[in-house]
Amino acid sequence: MHKKFVLILAAIIAMSFVLIKQGSMFYQPEYFPKPTYNFTQNPLDSLTIELGRTLFYDPILSVDNSISCASCHSPYNAFAHTDHDLSHGIFDSIGNRNAPALFNLAWQESFMWDGAINHLDMQALAPIEHPKEMGSNIKELLNKLNDSTEYKRLFYYTFNDSIITSSKLLKALSQFQLTLVSAHSKYDMVMLGKEQFTPQEKNGYELFKKNCNSCHSEPLFSNYAFKNNGLPIDTTLNDYGRFTITQHEEDKLKFKVPSLRNLSYTYPYMHDGRFNTLKEVLKHYSDEIQKTNSLSPELTTPIILSSNEKVDLIAFLLTLNDQAFVFDKKHQFKKISNIPKE
Repeated sequence: MHKKFVLILAAIIAMSFVLIKQGSMFYQPEYFPKPTYNFTQNPLDSLTIELGRTLFYDPILSVDNSISCASCHSPYNAFAHTDHDLSHGIFDSIGNRNAPALFNLAWQESFMWDGAINHLDMQALAPIEHPKEMGSNIKELLNKLNDSTEYKRLFYYTFNDSIITSSKLLKALSQFQLTLVSAHSKYDMVMLGKEQFTPQEKNGYELFKKNCNSCHSEPLFSNYAFKNNGLPIDTTLNDYGRFTITQHEEDKLKFKVPSLRNLSYTYPYMHDGRFNTLKEVLKHYSDEIQKTNSLSPELTTPIILSSNEKVDLIAFLLTLNDQAFVFDKKHQFKKISNIPKE
């Protein structure tokens, strides 16, 4: 009995340590739901986060040392990109989809527009090995990292072991991305009672709750489900979304619902970047929904808004812009300087 009690107490202390350690590096607003990421399997650590940040910005992850994670996920665009509709990779390759924004990942259980990856610790493998993105082979990449004196030193001081493995690499990238929490917009300040919506924003908020909240649920502004939002298929890309993973007819043209946070920084919109403005997006939902068997039930009736209502709704959506997050220096590239040379 005494032994069992000691084991339980040790587990509680260990859990408390993880939460304390995590709490200083991971921001969770009180009105946010509980994260789905299991931090006990990869407890946040300042050195590991710094290593992950270094890796995120290093083109060494690509086969020709030309493309980094940040090439498609710029901090100044809320870790999305705005210079082209579809992602660009090695040798000027053009991908099949728009690069999604990276923030609030601790609350997500599946990744990629089609949900091909179901754990953040495995997500980076997809772009690393994709022939049109980074084009690397994980074995060859590990050999390259293990041949680097600098990275062997960084991994040693992070993991107390200079041998670089895929698990350490992926967990370090996860830790950095877990710190990318967007929760300092005007909307957030209103939720905290520190600011108030203007009358126009308030009216837009009511319109949002009536027409959009079922899929773009507060406070994350996505339910992260897979939905067919009535977009006609791009006959050049022939991208059927979730169907490519499940092969279930009911999943045709379903894509992961993106968050509406930081819309001013993350255009163009939709999985293929077909819309450049929020006006175009609203026009789609009012006039251009294509009805198919897999269409989201919420969209069987178009969203009809007057011109003034559209302006009010956009005014509210702009309160979701998080300038503090986008320009936060702790998320930008910075060379690790607090590790001894020897």
